[in-house]
Formats: sequence, C-alpha cells, structure tokens
Amino acid sequence: MKLIYTALIATAFAAPVFADSHSAGDIAAGEKNFRKCKACHAIVDDAGEVIQKGGKTGPNLFNVVGRQAGSAEGFKYGKSLVEAGENGLIWDEATLAAYMTNPVDFLRETLDDSKAKSKMSFKLRKGGEDVAAYLASVSPAAVEDMSEEEVPATE
Repeated sequence: MKLIYTALIATAFAAPVFADSHSAGDIAAGEKNFRKCKACHAIVDDAGEVIQKGGKTGPNLFNVVGRQAGSAEGFKYGKSLVEAGENGLIWDEATLAAYMTNPVDFLRETLDDSKAKSKMSFKLRKGGEDVAAYLASVSPAAVEDMSEEEVPATE
C-alpha cells in the first residue's frame, strides 16, 4: 500500500513536468499494450466507429480521459468505482495509469476504505502510462487540446 501511495505522489509531482507534452507515456507503445485490455474493453466512438475491437466485460474506453469514474452509459460499474466518481474522481492519464496497476489498492486508497472493491481484476504491471496516453489520444478532448502544429493538415 505504501508503494502505491508513493507512486501516486511521485506521479502528482511529475505531472507539471509533462504538462507541455500532454502525456507521460508513449502513445504507440500504449496502442500495442492495449491488446492486453481488449479481452474486456473496446474503443468505439460516439458514431459507432470501432477504433479497437474488444470485449464487453468492461466499459467502452472511448473518451475515458476527462470522464467521471464509473459513469459511462450502459455499463454497470462496481459500487466502489461509482462512489469514487461521485466523490470527484475524473480520469486523467495519471489516475488511469495508477488504477491499471492495481485497481483494488487504487480504490482503497482513493476512498480511504479498506473494504473497497473493483470489478476489474486485471493488473497491468508495466506500461500503464503508455496505455493511458493511447486512450487520451483517441479521445475527442485530446484532439481538441492539440496545438495546430500537431494536428495533421487536411486538403
């Protein structure tokens, strides 16, 4: 538990360093690493276009960055994750990366509740920052935040 708390604090202090780059992770590596998530999660945009084909055991991860935890329509979340969202947890790259590392410990720390549970049993030991960066890159909010220099020119 101490290790996760230390990691969260380190991430919080490191966030300003990465603010200009929009991401602490590698988007390409995150896309590759997302294959571990596809057993339970898909990424499908609001128009129904499939970005990443995947399972339906977990919620659709399209536009997860910036979304209140436990709030995607059409998915039945666990009580602890819904409570975290109601208490103000909004997913960003740092919180997603920490959650993916150990969902139960993350919720217990976030809620200060030793009995908090997560329906997500998978733990992504490495590459959480990369997957979070990838998820941010496929969100409309991420595209809007890109400077004009980063947005590809269209003809």
